Amino acid sequence: MNSLVCISKTPDTTAKISFVDGNTAFNEDGVSFILNPYDEWYALVRAIELKEEKGGKVTVINVGDPSNDIIIRKALAIGADEAVRINKKAESSADVALQVAEYVKNNNFDIIFLGKETIDYNGAEVGAMIAEHLDLDYVSFASKMESNGDGFKVTRDIEGGIEEIALSAPFVISAAKGLAEQRIPNMKGIMMAKRKPLNVVEPVGFNGHVNVASFSLPSEKGGVTMVDPENMEELVRLLKEEAKVL
Repeated sequence: MNSLVCISKTPDTTAKISFVDGNTAFNEDGVSFILNPYDEWYALVRAIELKEEKGGKVTVINVGDPSNDIIIRKALAIGADEAVRINKKAESSADVALQVAEYVKNNNFDIIFLGKETIDYNGAEVGAMIAEHLDLDYVSFASKMESNGDGFKVTRDIEGGIEEIALSAPFVISAAKGLAEQRIPNMKGIMMAKRKPLNVVEPVGFNGHVNVASFSLPSEKGGVTMVDPENMEELVRLLKEEAKVL
């Protein structure tokens, strides 16, 4: 069972966000980057668990420049067998999906995993685009995946309930909370990661149709007003005159 796990580099959750170039690009100066948690904690770990259960190999793939190598090495330390980096700074979700799909066309994978979304853009777009390029079945926001003979049973939360899906490889799946439990790299894994292969592949051409007009920060949150629980008249006044929700 050979799995491909798509991984992304994202800003640390404590990073201070700002923009440059006329608010059209994220300002990376002084920002610490991490392996996208949904890719790391759920997609990658579930692929490793599947390898431990059925054998095979886990490959991670990233679209990015050499600065992404540090998060790729972390994925190898957690338990991936080898890694691929498409050597370009991604222009968009469509660009990432095309690069990954073109690589898959020339290689053999049973399942393509990725996190349900990245924590910076929260777009949840790449998985569906990869599946479309490859004409494969796609299950999004999966919270559980069980081997079922020659196939799999995948569970995901939907509005008002739970959906169970039966399908066979090959397919694309995006991982939500619950699909696996986070693994912390140990010293052995960190040392082995230095010897595992990281293959750099040149990108295919991409003609994008969407350009970023601008980014903007959300409005700053206001302060908290404390109201004495015995003073309901003041609470009503604040809700009516300041919050304007009454």
